[in-house]
Parts: sequence; structure tokens; C-alpha cells
Amino acid sequence: MATSVDSGKTDEGIEGVELLDLTDKPSVDYKQISSDGLWTKNAALAQLLGLCPLLAVSGSVVNALGLGLATMVVMTSSNIVVSLIRHQANETIRLPVFVMIIAALTTCVELLMQAFAYELYQILGIFIPLIVTNCIILGRADAFASKNPPLVAALDGFMMGAGFALVLVALGVIREILGLGTLFANMELLLPFAANWEIVIISDYSGFLLAILPPGAFIGLGLLIALKNNIDDNRARRKAAREDAPVAGSKRVRVTGNIS
Repeated sequence: MATSVDSGKTDEGIEGVELLDLTDKPSVDYKQISSDGLWTKNAALAQLLGLCPLLAVSGSVVNALGLGLATMVVMTSSNIVVSLIRHQANETIRLPVFVMIIAALTTCVELLMQAFAYELYQILGIFIPLIVTNCIILGRADAFASKNPPLVAALDGFMMGAGFALVLVALGVIREILGLGTLFANMELLLPFAANWEIVIISDYSGFLLAILPPGAFIGLGLLIALKNNIDDNRARRKAAREDAPVAGSKRVRVTGNIS
């Protein structure tokens, strides 16, 4: 919408009238961004990205939580940095610059884990530096952070990372309980104050080897995907039923005979 500025004068005889663009910019839907990251466009359950680390280190809650937090930190911080330089990085060098940013931030996280959670770092091994190659992080940097301001990009990175971390932890819970009969074992590797968090679910449990092997990871992830799809289908059916329901207070008119 455009409007003319006339300073209280008539339009006749006025030259050089300035036109002001008062078009409102579309508002950011923070709720939708959060919903997409945690559920609708969940990186693991909906987009099926980052499955290699997801399946490899989710044998226990502490491993899953460690990798999930590392990925979330890198994703959030890389989105912020990419958003800050989005006007300086042209199309020619955009992707290499994004990869260098992600690599630098991954190195920072790797050094922090070496300093404060060295035993867990050794357990996770190569999957910490491989965060650089995670398709989720580069994809969000290119598709979202490079086109949005820092605050919005940070929220997107945090929610996408949190959604990925939640799936990691959920898979870790399932595999640890079925495979070892415990929950939150060895949490002191990540949190020094969590030495007494271990819960024995099944005493004198001989273990279920399949649950902690790669095939068990595939089966567990498939069950989580099936559960999400089932919930989405039920929500869609309920929404369609509400839309088809008659409006309260409306009346039906019965017409008999012929209408000419």
C-alpha cells in the first residue's frame, strides 16, 4: 500500500510528492517454527536425516544425550553465525563458507568435551567430529538461517536440534531398558553430579543382545516413526471430523414438493 505525503496541502500544484511504502512485512510464526522442529518436520522421524549417528550411539541414554546436546549446540550456533553473515556470503562461496563455520563450531564442541567429559568423548569417538557432515545442520543453515534474521535462525536451530536430541534420547531409553534392564546408567560421564541416577528396571536381567546391536536400533527407530505417523493420522482424522461437523445453532430446512 502506498500513500502520498502532502504536509496539509492540496495535491494540485505539488511537485516531487514522496511515496512511502507502508507494506507490512509478514510476521514470524514462532509457534510454527517450534512445532516444525520438534514434531512436524522432525529431522529424524520425518526427514530421516542424520541416521548414522542416531543409530550408532543410541545404545544408552548417556551416549544419546551427549551426542544430542553436542548436535544441538552446533546447530544453534551455526544458524546464528550464518544468519549474521547472510548478506556477505554470495551464491558462489555460500556452501563452502557454511561448512567451514560448522567445522569450526564442531571443533569447539569437541575440545569442550575433551576438557569436561573426556570418557564420554572417547566412547562417542568419531561421531563427534562427524557432526560436520550431518545433513541436518548444513540443510538448515542453507534453507533457513541464510534467509532469516539471527533470532529466528537461532530458534529454528535450537528446535531442530532439540527434536533430533529427543529422538536420540527416546531411542536410547528403549534400547537401554530392553538391552541392559537399566536406565540412566553411567550418567556421571556427562553430568558429574548424576552418579546416583541409575535406575535398575529389571533386577538380575541377563540382557537382550538384539536391542543394543544395530538391528535393534533400526527396529526401535521404525517403531518410533510408526508411532509418529499413527498420531499424525489420528490428528488429521479428528480435524477433518471437526470441520465436517454441523455448526452449533444452525438449522436444516426441509423442503417438500416441487420447486419451479
